[in-house]
Amino acid sequence: MTFQTIVRAAALASLLLCAGCGKYEGTYTQATVTGEANIFPANYRADTIAFLKTWLNDTSNIREASISEPVLKSAGRVDRYVLCVRFNARNSTGKYEGSKDRMVVFLAGKLDTMVEARRDDCTGVKYQPFPELERLAR
Repeated sequence: MTFQTIVRAAALASLLLCAGCGKYEGTYTQATVTGEANIFPANYRADTIAFLKTWLNDTSNIREASISEPVLKSAGRVDRYVLCVRFNARNSTGKYEGSKDRMVVFLAGKLDTMVEARRDDCTGVKYQPFPELERLAR
């Protein structure tokens, strides 16, 4: 096994261990990136929709969807493009959870992760309607 393979395996293992935590603590793993890490995510709306299609239990009848523009923001000890997305979706029992803010982090222009936003993460962002998310079907 090469050194790069070991490093990648260790990074993947740590991400998998942390994936179930569900709590953003203000730091992100410095991933290995070929090229520039902070490329503006030109397809941020489509990337967010694609991610939410796989992440949400029920993609039908999403309400109150809105999204902010990506901005370069400090995420722990590194800067990343982040945006905030807000929506009211159904949980696994079919009940609406209420509108929640989530922070989406991009790495090298691609969606890297999404976490539930802490109180100050999305303060002051300008939300725009996100009708593409409300039109999703199962």
